[in-house]
Amino acid sequence: MFRLSHAAVLAGSALAAFATPGAAQGQVTVYCSILEEQCREGASIFEKGTGIKVQMVRKSTGEVYAQVKAEATNPRGDVWWGGPGEPHLQAADEGLLDEYKSPKLAELHDWARRHAEQSKFRTSGIYLGVLGIGYNLETLKGKKLAEPKCWADLLDPKFRDEVQIADPSSSGTAYVFLATTVQRLGEEKGFDFLKSLHKNISQYTKSGIAPVKATALGETAVGIAFMHDMLTQKLQGAPIGIVAPCEGTGYETGSVSVIKGGKNPEAARKFVDFTLSPEAQDINAKLKINSIPSNRNSKLSPDAPKFEEIKLIDYDTPRWGSPAERSRLLKKFDEEVKALPR
Repeated sequence: MFRLSHAAVLAGSALAAFATPGAAQGQVTVYCSILEEQCREGASIFEKGTGIKVQMVRKSTGEVYAQVKAEATNPRGDVWWGGPGEPHLQAADEGLLDEYKSPKLAELHDWARRHAEQSKFRTSGIYLGVLGIGYNLETLKGKKLAEPKCWADLLDPKFRDEVQIADPSSSGTAYVFLATTVQRLGEEKGFDFLKSLHKNISQYTKSGIAPVKATALGETAVGIAFMHDMLTQKLQGAPIGIVAPCEGTGYETGSVSVIKGGKNPEAARKFVDFTLSPEAQDINAKLKINSIPSNRNSKLSPDAPKFEEIKLIDYDTPRWGSPAERSRLLKKFDEEVKALPR
């Protein structure tokens, strides 16, 4: 763990929403499953505005879920910030998260409020992200590979060892892909698809952001990830093309939760309020991270994916975030797909 400094400076009006006069008001330990840049920026702003010290640990969604579960009898964390909603919902159903109805819920879009209601207010939605395909234009050109437009294109033998995705056991991003595939095709045909794709996978990474960075660097031709993460790399100059697959795609409801039994519950609730505020969600626009913020008053980047132009499946987050379904699906993936030779 590391403590972040007071480096970030926030405009006076933004600070006012969270400022507390006087000396430091305690501390909060946050397990963060979004990009490290977002974790650092958010923690610094929160520290500056409240005087509460932030102990930040950045890990992938699956890793945080495993840690929260392992620490259930003696929680070391107070807040779980970011990552797709399914692991948060599983943790909620397993009694690992506390109910909290933030006063900021009234400011959120309908989809985010529904997410909180479905979890019995044990987690809240902070952003939406659409799953897509990113590809390195220079790598494809050099290897004379066609730009993929659909999920089915990734099964072409020409893409052997040219596709990266994270491991769904450690990555919320990859779990969304797994659940999307099963919902899109049905379980039997969905696993047939995953077995065929397995032949073209060069590596199952630990973190969902790793295939994004590998694609940007040309270390892999194709990465499966959230479109806004790919877009961030593109806006920074990487030669990346991005597509919402033609058959339809799933999406994540990024979440934030209070960890049950945490040692700093009051500070944890304040931090959750912060993550649901425009002050925190506008960090995305500042860092050119183009997910869809949940607060109606947050800035929406003009570069963000246009939902109306994307074919979305009817993604059932409560079902696929339930402990029984999620555990069963992950076990089946490990036994029937990941264990296969490539």
